[in-house]
Amino acid sequence: MSAGARARTAALLAAAAVVLGGCGSSGSGGGDNSGGGGGAAPKLEGRGPITFATGKDTSGNMQKLVDQWNTDHPDEKVTITELPEAADEQRNRMIQNAQVESAEYSVLNLDVIWTAEFAANRWIVALPQDQFDLDKFLKPAVDTAMYRDKMYAMPVYSDGGLLYYRKDLLTKAGVSEPPKTWAEMKTACDKVKALPEAKSIGCYAGQFDKYEGLTVNFSEAVQSAGGTVVDDSGKPTVNSQQAKDGLNFLVDGLKSGEIPKAAITYQEEPGRRAFQDGQLLFHRQWPYQWAKANATDGSSKVAGKFDVAPLPGKDGPGVSTLGGHNFAISAFAPNKATALDFIKFFSSEEAERSNLLATSQAPTRSALYDEAALKEKFPYLPTLKASIDNAAPRPKVVKYGDVTAAIQEAAYSAMTGDKPTDQALSDLQTKLEELTKQ
Repeated sequence: MSAGARARTAALLAAAAVVLGGCGSSGSGGGDNSGGGGGAAPKLEGRGPITFATGKDTSGNMQKLVDQWNTDHPDEKVTITELPEAADEQRNRMIQNAQVESAEYSVLNLDVIWTAEFAANRWIVALPQDQFDLDKFLKPAVDTAMYRDKMYAMPVYSDGGLLYYRKDLLTKAGVSEPPKTWAEMKTACDKVKALPEAKSIGCYAGQFDKYEGLTVNFSEAVQSAGGTVVDDSGKPTVNSQQAKDGLNFLVDGLKSGEIPKAAITYQEEPGRRAFQDGQLLFHRQWPYQWAKANATDGSSKVAGKFDVAPLPGKDGPGVSTLGGHNFAISAFAPNKATALDFIKFFSSEEAERSNLLATSQAPTRSALYDEAALKEKFPYLPTLKASIDNAAPRPKVVKYGDVTAAIQEAAYSAMTGDKPTDQALSDLQTKLEELTKQ
């Protein structure tokens, strides 16, 4: 690597207070890879080409950053391995590779909730915590990277659920503020549907297909009714009135038609397209939708016509489920020193700012939410930061794959009318108690 290339990358990593070219060294903060607390961080050794396993890059900015890395690191090039669009399939592919101890993937782009499962199974290695300035990152995001007091991943993207709404239609219908409760949302929708141009618009949608997004949306509904899926001790708590109220919000919405029937098939992208086509008044979605729905290339019919607000709840503002992605190093990959530096590169302030500008995805560095120029371009940033700060994580369990499958089955069976709400939640409580036994 040339001196000039090292200098350029060192400047990019200055915010992370690291020196490019140094192998991951022992440090008091990271711990070994035994899965227990204490101990020294492992040395992450080996330099050379690596692969980066990630979901689909719809913005092109991920490839742009990788190209920038590759220009400065001709002997340590990164190749993106693009996985399926659905989160569940991404997880399955990563697990299949780990179970056969494949070296195909070097850096893994993990949904935040997968960190504990991958760390517990020793599919990823502990990172040297003292080489990352974690106090400059959002605390909820950092918490998702920890397992048994060790850092097994680096939070690169965060996420909080937002309520996208057609401000133009609300204003025309005489509604001056976005709804804070489910009842206010229904009232607002009734007023908008009285407008001739909006009589067929769908009131509300989220991610309701039978996949990870349904776990997120079900959890948000329960939390926004004052309940929990599991409590702080890890005990399942879906046999509560609050959980019933949350699930009934979704079930009743589909029965009444306030939630369009098509929404039972929505993952992120189908729902985004429906909102951009003007088919939805309210849409629960992640922040990445902001940039795409505001596109002025003709792909969006609602550019400049919408705004965002906190999610509504039963009696007041709701509670988002914490989303986001962490980068981790596969336990079976060679060239782990290169992988570590690549993660530092992607989590630097310059890289996170670049990603925010290109994609409107939530950064994990706190300072970016307070930067005046960014707030002017993305006025939702304060709302998003509040959403993330107040968000609740999905169940942090080793058997997360089984837990999320059980949640999806229960919620979907109730929403499609296959089971009454009470039975779906009773069955789910029993299943979760089995899966979370110590």
